[in-house]
Amino acid sequence: MIEVLVVDDDTRVARVNAAYVEKVPGFHVAGEAHSAEEALRGVERLPRVDLILLDHYLPDRTGLEVVQEMRRRGHQTDVIMVTAARDVSTVQAAMRQGALQYLVKPFAFAGLRAKLAAYAELRRTLEGGGEAEQAEVDRIFGALSAPSDPGLPKGHSPTTAELVRQCLLRSDGPLSAQEIAERTGVSRQTAQRYLKLLERTGRATLTLKYGDAGRPEHRYAWATRT
Repeated sequence: MIEVLVVDDDTRVARVNAAYVEKVPGFHVAGEAHSAEEALRGVERLPRVDLILLDHYLPDRTGLEVVQEMRRRGHQTDVIMVTAARDVSTVQAAMRQGALQYLVKPFAFAGLRAKLAAYAELRRTLEGGGEAEQAEVDRIFGALSAPSDPGLPKGHSPTTAELVRQCLLRSDGPLSAQEIAERTGVSRQTAQRYLKLLERTGRATLTLKYGDAGRPEHRYAWATRT
């Protein structure tokens, strides 16, 4: 079993995430922590921690500071950031400090399951040890690239879905399909198709903008859910 430490300052969220982890075959929750100090204590005192699901916004220190302190103490425990922190600088810092994955809140069970499945695949790939040819190296890195949404309908690309999602997340206001197309480089028809999918699944909200004449313009924004 892969032993997981779930770290989140919100006890309710921590319980939900722990329940999600327990639903994934091969994973077991070793413990929960609600602060940076509790997280570090858990790594030191629990019998075994293979993976930490780590929130960034903790009451006493940030999640990235927890990673830094762990490394300073000689702990190489794997980390998946699970946080509402969406700024690119935090994502980049997490990558540089060795976080294997980054899951943005809010998310559904399928999103976390995909990250855990990718992590399990990575562990299986690395268990053989020895030297690796290029194909094996590609497989190791590819294990971390599982699509964040395995529930996409047939014919939809995870890469394109992520492009549209990131575009909505970074926007200060609702966007039309044409604006999404211009910012991502996909066609207007493709942008419209993915926006409708996001709206149907509750991840984007639709508003209508009425002009002086003609049909109203459909505008989309990322849904903010707690």
